[in-house]
Amino acid sequence: MIRKANCKINIGLDVLCRREDGYHELATVMIPVYGLYDVVEVEHAAQTSFRSSGLTVDCSDADNLCMKAVRLMQACYGAGDVSVALDKRIPFGAGLGGGSSDATAVILALDELFRLKLPERELIDCAAALGSDTAFFVRNTPQLCTGRGEVMTPVKLDLRGLWIAVVKPDCGVSTREAYAGIRPGVPAVPLAERIARPVTEWQTFLKNDFEPHIFAAHPEIAAAKAALLDAGAVYAAMSGSGSAVFGLFDDEEKARSRSLTPFVFPLQ
Repeated sequence: MIRKANCKINIGLDVLCRREDGYHELATVMIPVYGLYDVVEVEHAAQTSFRSSGLTVDCSDADNLCMKAVRLMQACYGAGDVSVALDKRIPFGAGLGGGSSDATAVILALDELFRLKLPERELIDCAAALGSDTAFFVRNTPQLCTGRGEVMTPVKLDLRGLWIAVVKPDCGVSTREAYAGIRPGVPAVPLAERIARPVTEWQTFLKNDFEPHIFAAHPEIAAAKAALLDAGAVYAAMSGSGSAVFGLFDDEEKARSRSLTPFVFPLQ
């Protein structure tokens, strides 16, 4: 069974407060980017195994989220042995959710392979056990994500005709680094209201709370965002905790007029 595990971007990201469990309360809108994806192949096997190709993954096979997803499904639902092959194409350390998407692809594949027929709520809970943005990929449609990212409410966005350019600077940003410099705060107007404004107003009314200190530490990320805006993006931001940045463009030619050779796709 082969699944395309696409990435996501964050449109607006408010870090509201630190929770008693050590996580942070968030408000962000996640949308899928179907054109940029990893390929995950999961098959029945006599013994569970994992192999990866493509981009080098910065962890051991045992610690890969794909294998954590397999062990979770085996422990909780009695799923059998499988072989997992990952063709890694989404840059990591980028805030694009590639690892989370891979893990959810494995959960969904095992649900199908072993005919578990788990309800959506249970699939979401399984995915959320592996990471804060992993649950998003169960629905894989635009969602307003709150809590630590796992509480989802569908959101309607009119993104027809837009193109997205994704740029990944050479540096990476760890989750630890991102949260170490954060200053939580509750905005006067909730993200759910600000996201309803026209896309052409997002640059004024939306923000990513990770940007100020990440840009200060990594000026090349700030420069990539500025270059996207200079190229004509109607909206540009860092995705998640970075280091990838993206721009939304109203035509393909503008989206491809970048010197950093970004990934460019129609948004929907």
